[in-house]
Amino acid sequence: MDAWPLRNLVLRTPRLELRPDDDAGLFELVDVALEGVHDPDEMPFYEPWTDRLPSDGGLSMVQYFWGVRAKLAVADWNIHFLVRHEGRVIGLQELGARDFGALREVNTGSWLGRKYQGSGIGTEMRIAVLQFAFDHLGARIARSAAWEGNHASNRVSEKLGYRYDGSVGVAPRGERLEHVRLRLDAPDFVRPEWNISVEGLAECVQLITS
Repeated sequence: MDAWPLRNLVLRTPRLELRPDDDAGLFELVDVALEGVHDPDEMPFYEPWTDRLPSDGGLSMVQYFWGVRAKLAVADWNIHFLVRHEGRVIGLQELGARDFGALREVNTGSWLGRKYQGSGIGTEMRIAVLQFAFDHLGARIARSAAWEGNHASNRVSEKLGYRYDGSVGVAPRGERLEHVRLRLDAPDFVRPEWNISVEGLAECVQLITS
């Protein structure tokens, strides 16, 4: 029996390969983040982790991912898929759930290096985990969130079939911003003409479903 069967999980789209985080890939991801993820005058994340990058070089970033990996449990899990294009790590796609066996709900979040944005890759990687969740894990609902002014993220959500599900005020840099919650029910998922391929699920499915 493999001590960490998630290492064998792979999702493939027409352009991308998504694998759960590993240490070598995380160090590539840090380099991508250091090159820039968003306009410095804006903060698109609930937790302003990019503000710490210049001072710690990515230490807190990899510590966070190590911590999430260590706490994975059937009742509460998050998988951070490293997104690769032409063999290079270019961003991150998160998929997580609590009490998945009873609720059949997942949450997603993602980011891309700035130089890879605007080419449809963000849409493609989100479709990958939505297809994985709905078609391979049996999820019924997918939830996401974005700032009210994050037009790129909200456009992706809209075209995939998400609907508005309320909002909450948060202040990642000390000023109030509106965090918009979004919900996608499986029948409303606007699918592309292609399907992902999945490898290694049989070896790890017992870690994330019950």
